[in-house]
Amino acid sequence: MQGDNHNQVLLITGGAGNMASLLRPRLARQNRVLRLLDIAPVDDAGPGEEIITASITDPLALAGACVGATAVLHLGGLSNEAPWEDILKVNVEGTRTVLAAARRAGVGRVILASSNHAAGFHTRDDAPVPADATPRPDTYYGFSKVAVEALGSLYASRFGVDVACLRIGTCFAEPPDVRALATWLSPDDAARLVEACLSAPAFGFRVVWGISANTRRWWSLAEGNALGYAPRDDAEVFAQKLIAEHGEPDLADPEHHLLGGTFCAQPLGEWRH
Repeated sequence: MQGDNHNQVLLITGGAGNMASLLRPRLARQNRVLRLLDIAPVDDAGPGEEIITASITDPLALAGACVGATAVLHLGGLSNEAPWEDILKVNVEGTRTVLAAARRAGVGRVILASSNHAAGFHTRDDAPVPADATPRPDTYYGFSKVAVEALGSLYASRFGVDVACLRIGTCFAEPPDVRALATWLSPDDAARLVEACLSAPAFGFRVVWGISANTRRWWSLAEGNALGYAPRDDAEVFAQKLIAEHGEPDLADPEHHLLGGTFCAQPLGEWRH
């Protein structure tokens, strides 16, 4: 991580969320403070963790949260399809607020959570799909992640901030279904990816797929490898169990042929449950 190795402060927005909960124990270091910001309560803070209860759309709160931070991991926001107004306010304006606060505080490195849904209408015909494949969002949510990447590019180009955008696949302890045999990002590999982005030499702006070294992957790992990301996990260890339960995936089915899967057919602006 950029800055004093004896006084690292990593600001994590969305600190109460699923991905932050998976990452926190894996990113904990003796010389690192995890500063967790979320509008939801964080009730299980441990040693080396600081809690800030605030929204990512609050400029004053973000300005304070960024003071002394050496890097920002921006996981906060709506993580699924939602009405247009909510998507704009939370995901787009919230990301702009985070980037503006980081820049003003002199934070030199920001990691932004993008999504495979920023490129959801790419297909297996494009495999291996590069991490910086042309945006083809599948929902308002996917659009918001395209906007997140564009904002990251703007701040990298205009202000010299290193910005890595992670087009995250399916990050859970285990792949939840057969589709995730291709898209899974293990929690351990997620932490390895974040650490690579924190420790790499200055890189400007990058887009990277957030996936593990899955046998069935059809997204490129080359861009992550270039930053020092070396995933170790493979969803194939769960394949026998999942295929016994659900059957082999039909690769011509849109769920498995389109990068965004079922999001590509979801009505725009409707909450997914």
